[in-house]
Amino acid sequence: MSKSALFVLAALAPIALGGGWLYLHHGGAEGADLLTLYGDVDIREVQPAFNDSGPIATILVQEGARVKCGDLLATLDDTRYAAALAQAKGQMENLKQTLDKLVAGSRPEEIAQAKASMDALQTTYLNNEATYKRYDALAAANAGTIQQRDDAKAAFESVRQQYEAARQAYVLAVEGPRVEDIGAARAAYEAAQAATALAQRQFDDTRLYAQSDGVVEDRILEPGDMASPATPVLTVALPNPLWVRAYAPENELGRIRLGMKASVTVDSYPGRTYEGWIGYISPTAEFTPKTVETPELRTALVYQLRVYVCDAHGDLRLGMPATVHIDLTQPAQAPGCGASDAVPQ
Repeated sequence: MSKSALFVLAALAPIALGGGWLYLHHGGAEGADLLTLYGDVDIREVQPAFNDSGPIATILVQEGARVKCGDLLATLDDTRYAAALAQAKGQMENLKQTLDKLVAGSRPEEIAQAKASMDALQTTYLNNEATYKRYDALAAANAGTIQQRDDAKAAFESVRQQYEAARQAYVLAVEGPRVEDIGAARAAYEAAQAATALAQRQFDDTRLYAQSDGVVEDRILEPGDMASPATPVLTVALPNPLWVRAYAPENELGRIRLGMKASVTVDSYPGRTYEGWIGYISPTAEFTPKTVETPELRTALVYQLRVYVCDAHGDLRLGMPATVHIDLTQPAQAPGCGASDAVPQ
């Protein structure tokens, strides 16, 4: 090599070293501020089952159908439950009428009737009393017989007892039923109400409703199959909200926080980025799951994250592998797809 070439290399060496130092420090710092995690869209699904046993009458949804919370999914044969409910309602209504009658007390006509009977017997009672007194005076003066006096006394005592019974009946009619009778009738009615509520619940359990929005994945049973609380009827995927389950290494835990924005990409849609945010950081460390471990990280501790994703077009599917990018230099901000969105619980 000529002396001139050596001179040029010697002059450029400090410049090259300086550029390398800048690349390592500034470029490395920029890369260290972007955390890349790997995970998948969490699979969330439910398998609804009837709360009672019986043959399935209808299943109203097919695989792939989108259902809303409260939609009717399937029904059982409800013949026995409908009959039991009708019987319970009839018994409850009968006891309700009995209770209402006792609470209302005697009707004015019944009170008037009792008073009329009492007044009629009172008139007879007073007349017989006067007759007895006359015969008693005659017998004392030997102007009448003892038999006449005794007959008058017997008639007087008989009517007096009848009058007393009529007077007590009038008092009872005015006062109305006893408090204890009303209490017993009310207790019987409340028991009938409980029995009717139970029968209604058993009838309602012959209907299977969606508990949340979702997509039907599988019809496990079909009409004619015997259903039970332990046997699922359908499998329903829950695609909303969507989140990516990823794992952050322990040495990066101090640089991430709830609400930080993230970008998510998937292999199925190259070049497309989905907005997201960190909605959950596990408080407990765990060993790297087999789905994301490498030979170098078999014993490394990681923390589970949930990165909620905004998927306006419905591209993402449950279980889909995803890559999460988090800018660690971003300022604190409210999470969500829009200004009013909050982190789902």
